[in-house]
Amino acid sequence: MPQYSEKRRIGNIAEDVSVVFLVKSGHMVLDRNYLKKWGELDIVSVDRSDTIHFIEVKSKTIGFSREMNIDNTQNLVSRQVSQKSFTANTFKIELSRESIDEESDGYRPEDNVHYFKQKRMMRAIESYIMENESKMGDREWQIDVLAVALDFSRETAIMRHIENVIFDI
Repeated sequence: MPQYSEKRRIGNIAEDVSVVFLVKSGHMVLDRNYLKKWGELDIVSVDRSDTIHFIEVKSKTIGFSREMNIDNTQNLVSRQVSQKSFTANTFKIELSRESIDEESDGYRPEDNVHYFKQKRMMRAIESYIMENESKMGDREWQIDVLAVALDFSRETAIMRHIENVIFDI
């Protein structure tokens, strides 16, 4: 089994929780981690209305005191992730209509879908569509962002599903 960085393990948990959320919302997952040299798609799914969703998952960890410094927070998260085997089913899922920037740290996971990420994602979508004509058919498609805040202490994932985003590329 490959050794992943802490950041990658947390990202994997967020993607797994996102899949559980999407399936409970009526999506069928077609692909995960579609990877090309020029870009990656975290999740490709189809909803009940037969629309294809290309989903980018962005995550952050929350639930720590504002007084804690960044090194202590990272060490605490690292210890929690390493000491316990977290899976998607570990987390209770909550849906948020608000931006996820708990404790006013000002960081919103969805802000990390920057220009270069958008460009790489669009190239990956173009490749996916060309390679999967049979799956795509004449279906409509859209791009979504799933912002996930993982609270390891409460074993809760707060999800914000931003649907049908439009990129500025």
